[in-house]
Amino acid sequence: MKLAKFDTQPLPHFLMESATVDYAHADIRKLAAALSSDDTTATARHCFEWVRDHIEHSMDFHREEVTCAASDVLQQGTGLCTAKSHLLVALWRANQIPAGFCYQRLTLDGPNPPYCTHGFTAVWLNGRGWYRCDARGNSKPGIHCEFTPGQENLAFSSRYDGERTYPEVWAEPWPDLLTAMEKLQNISQYRSHPIDARPPAADLCVSESAAPNME
Repeated sequence: MKLAKFDTQPLPHFLMESATVDYAHADIRKLAAALSSDDTTATARHCFEWVRDHIEHSMDFHREEVTCAASDVLQQGTGLCTAKSHLLVALWRANQIPAGFCYQRLTLDGPNPPYCTHGFTAVWLNGRGWYRCDARGNSKPGIHCEFTPGQENLAFSSRYDGERTYPEVWAEPWPDLLTAMEKLQNISQYRSHPIDARPPAADLCVSESAAPNME
């Protein structure tokens, strides 16, 4: 695994556009501009809260559409946690704020398998470094995630056998995850066969162990 050196500024890869993080799309550009302010942290918070509150989590709202690319998530107004993270990172990068992807392996419901890949995000804030936050939505009982730099409050913790929280911040979503998402026909299929993706053997990321400012 190639780890990006933790430096005073993230590498350019954490600002790049891709087919999934398609922030040059006109609708994303328009929304990103509407959410921007003179203060970078305030802009980051506005983007986080908009995605958290305006994009319906597919399972919480019993939606069947499958979305993946950031522009599709915005247009459809729904997505799994991983899809919502694609839009959030796109909005941050459209505002020239470095950002990346974080993952957990969790059970889908309760202490027993099946497992699923939970996606959330990390944003680079000047003076603070990487800050991990989870915009999957507070529409599920027991979840209350806020944008509070200096205090991490993720939606889930790793509690059961087989679960884990990966320490890396990835510049791009996991390829194995994207492939599985592209094959999904509807969310009912996901409920019966959740995606349990594997991290890439080598990719560009920064490790929490090398990033002491990550809260």
